[in-house]
Amino acid sequence: MAGMVEKKLQELGVTLANPPTPVANYVPFVHSGNLLMVSGQVCLGGDGKLVAKGQLGAGVSIEDGQKAARTCAVNILAQVKAALGDLDKVVRVVRLGGFINSAAGFVDGPKVMNGASDVMVAAFGDKGRHARTTVGVAALPADAAIEVEGLFEVS
Repeated sequence: MAGMVEKKLQELGVTLANPPTPVANYVPFVHSGNLLMVSGQVCLGGDGKLVAKGQLGAGVSIEDGQKAARTCAVNILAQVKAALGDLDKVVRVVRLGGFINSAAGFVDGPKVMNGASDVMVAAFGDKGRHARTTVGVAALPADAAIEVEGLFEVS
């Protein structure tokens, strides 16, 4: 049975798929006390393919980057559901960390990360407002355009 947050996501046309499994030596999340840390999620769509591949500022548009960031956020929420069983157990989205595969001189990473931030606010309302870091990087796994990690306060 879907909780309130999942119903809100469904109204927005967002369906949570089974979260991707790690491709290296790490776990997808760590639950310690009232904190849940979700490992970085790349922009894998429901078909298992990257939503955007390559560098922002060198072939990937800001709009495509925002779509990829939204996909990362949905993948994070799928991991949160896997960890907790119910997204309604999220007390607060504490922080998102975004890594933007950026060409030299690309300075619009924060605009791209808004795609992920917007998902959290749409899903959780004011509890979805969070601290955030956005960092441009030279490369990401599988040449993904975006990777996002999340920290949540949970009950």
